[in-house]
Amino acid sequence: MTAPAAAAELAGRVLADLARHSPTDLDRWQRQVRALGGCREPVRLTGSRLLVDQTTGEVLHAYTTDAEPHGHLLIRCGNRRETRCPACSAVYRRDAFHLVWAGLAGGKTVPDTVQAHPRVFATFTAPSFGPVHRRVEHAGRVEVCHPARSGPACWRKHKADDPLIGQPLDPHAYDYVGAVLWNAHAGHLWHRFTVYLRRELARLAGLTLRQFTRQCRLAYAKVGEFQRRGLVHFHAVIRLDGRHPDDPDRIVPPPAWATVALLERAIRAAAARVEVRSPRSPLYGVRVLRFGDQLDVRPLTALGAGDLTPERIAGYIAKYATKAAEAAGTLDRPIRPRHLHRVKDVQRTPDGITARVLEFIDPDRLPPGVTDHALRMIATCWALGDRPEYAALHLKRWAHMLGFRGHFLTKARRYSTTFGALRAARAEHRERQARKRLGLPVDEESTLVVAHWSFAGQGFTPGESILAAALAGDPQPDPDPPTPEGGNDHA
Repeated sequence: MTAPAAAAELAGRVLADLARHSPTDLDRWQRQVRALGGCREPVRLTGSRLLVDQTTGEVLHAYTTDAEPHGHLLIRCGNRRETRCPACSAVYRRDAFHLVWAGLAGGKTVPDTVQAHPRVFATFTAPSFGPVHRRVEHAGRVEVCHPARSGPACWRKHKADDPLIGQPLDPHAYDYVGAVLWNAHAGHLWHRFTVYLRRELARLAGLTLRQFTRQCRLAYAKVGEFQRRGLVHFHAVIRLDGRHPDDPDRIVPPPAWATVALLERAIRAAAARVEVRSPRSPLYGVRVLRFGDQLDVRPLTALGAGDLTPERIAGYIAKYATKAAEAAGTLDRPIRPRHLHRVKDVQRTPDGITARVLEFIDPDRLPPGVTDHALRMIATCWALGDRPEYAALHLKRWAHMLGFRGHFLTKARRYSTTFGALRAARAEHRERQARKRLGLPVDEESTLVVAHWSFAGQGFTPGESILAAALAGDPQPDPDPPTPEGGNDHA
């Protein structure tokens, strides 16, 4: 299609969508879009909302979507992935920052005394499943990738943006089955690590596990990051707290024997011991899955030093909380059978098992940057997903995540505040703003909200997407009644 023809088709879509709106509806639609703050895939709702005085039963305000354009109310999608919705992921990133930062510096119900608690910033990596292209710097100089005299070798000095980094030197010898199973069990491996860590802390302190749990509590926040080789690894802030005898929810300083050195020793011992076994398979046997040999544990001081300030660490973790496996060259949404044209055998793994590579209906549907290595891991997920022994892993459902099915950002219950608390506070603030604009009572205890909402779809039409992109740079507050969550901040 020529450029003029494409432009004409684009203009036709916009004009077709404009024709669906009356001037009044178009003005209201534009205000709704501006209030979304740039959300790409808003949720469409139908329903109504009543604000009732609990004392008299008087209806103070009534709102219905019948008066909205097409009868729909638009609210934010709340997607945390930056590639799916940059606007909503920015909100999630800010929430993640405050959640992690509060556990390091205090605030949001966390006392500032946590700055003196034993704390470390640790990175847990995945083991090797075959040599991959890498960039290694030593003393400011870039070294040769893999200067092997026998077997797979690479004598290049890769640049930082070289797309070869993370790709196997020999895809036919790479253990794709092991890599997929490791990703699928990574969340369980982390949970098992936290159990082992408590045991190691008690052992090093000369206490029983029961004595340790009566005196001390483990608090952490961790985020998963995909390496370019397609394997997830974890960054974690780990902190030791004391236990208050009368108030178990209160965060207090730990006993004197709980030191940073003790915590670091326990982390290294637990990471070396912990393991998870995959389901037994007639073809693949049982895989024993462990963390990789590269473990980085860095103590955190009260004031922070260099790049280990609370702000930098919280920003680092929050940044990866909005990313998924896209950095590893894969997709940012689930793969469906309708996306596949056929599956053919093209590779044999080291144990003699044939892996399968997916061929998509139309290569143009693949986003830029999808690598052959990622497609092979996706194919392995699809192949293993057909086997009954791996049914509980739901590998087909999580093939776009290369088998990983855990949440990217998790924390201990009492590490700091919660996403729910942050969102509730924001929704309450938006609700108060909306009531003030409408001249309604701000006191929520004297009023009752009666609402009913139904899902009516998601996203814009092609023409609306173009108009919404043009309006995204000019966000304005919505002077109309609040949305179900008290503002266009649906999460």
